[in-house]
Amino acid sequence: MTPFPFDRLVFTPFMVDLDRSPLAGHFGAETYVLGTFNPGMTVLPNGNILLMVRVAEALRQPVHDGRVHAIRWHDGGYVLDGWPLELADTADPRKFTLHGGGWRVMALTSLSWLLPVEMSPDGLDVVAIHYDKAIAPQGTHQCYGIEDARISRMGEGAYLMTTCSVSPERHSTTLYSSADGLDWTFEGIVLDHQNKDMLIFEGLVRGEYWAQTRPLGDLYFAYPPGSEWRSGPSINLARSPDALHWKPHIKPGIRPHAGTAATARIGGGAPPILTELGGRKGWLSLWHGVEPKEIVGIYRTYWSLLDAEDPSEVIAGSHVPLLEPDAELTRPLEDLLYLRDVVFTTGIVDAGDRFIVASGEADLACRVTHVPKEVFRLS
Repeated sequence: MTPFPFDRLVFTPFMVDLDRSPLAGHFGAETYVLGTFNPGMTVLPNGNILLMVRVAEALRQPVHDGRVHAIRWHDGGYVLDGWPLELADTADPRKFTLHGGGWRVMALTSLSWLLPVEMSPDGLDVVAIHYDKAIAPQGTHQCYGIEDARISRMGEGAYLMTTCSVSPERHSTTLYSSADGLDWTFEGIVLDHQNKDMLIFEGLVRGEYWAQTRPLGDLYFAYPPGSEWRSGPSINLARSPDALHWKPHIKPGIRPHAGTAATARIGGGAPPILTELGGRKGWLSLWHGVEPKEIVGIYRTYWSLLDAEDPSEVIAGSHVPLLEPDAELTRPLEDLLYLRDVVFTTGIVDAGDRFIVASGEADLACRVTHVPKEVFRLS
């Protein structure tokens, strides 16, 4: 992997004031910041960069009185729920699985809300933290939190943001809109199935909105023997006339290759942006590939260049990861680490001779990397 001129953690759990959290004062238990990660990213009208940071707020002592507890939004406030320990598998630090239901049921060890953090134009220094514009659950459809914002700048005074809303009702994609990148309006649920990575292209394709999606499931049909593709989660495509009503595109998008286990499971990363690399114009898509390892796996960032007029066509890419997890970045935060081997890219800005890339590192902190454009080699 090529070393980059600027590659650092820019926002960590220590930088959050929980006294200003949407959860503050709603229940008597102490909380802490489990992670500040997976930030949506865009350029504000003043030229500064916005990171829409996912703040995962967790109970300091989730287990007591023979139960494991979780935070839930309820009727404009927040309450605690408890389940008997004998029903819970707590091997994964991010969630616990509940037994006895006949199918897989889980609960989260934290509740996530979104914090707008204004950065300098290079994305490296914090300018302001906008607690007054934080986005928190506002209905039962997101009672277990709002996760992983992805922001697309659609033109002057037009921003769209997708988020993952979590609840027992559904695991849905929700849409927000904004004229300035800071004040957001809830537009509703736009995907009603389990989908963690809906990314709206930053621009129209033949007059339509396009998006990458990643439906989840427990069953995948096999490709024929000898196929270049591996069965499993992949990046699909959808189109819309208005960004509210989406129709799946009939041709598939980016699929995992059979020749490498490093991308056995894949999903979208940053919203695709229209750019030119090596004399070829297309949509640059940064996405994550997951190599199986223990419970969570190893997350790395890869890239593909999609055809400008038909984004289902991949015209360039690389099996070499663009970004890998970096243990040196999180070494000063070693005492806070609960997960390793994860870099999860969620935003990109074109900065002339380079791209500014935002990622979540180890589900703990926000990482910003300056990637020179010459790194993207088309062969």
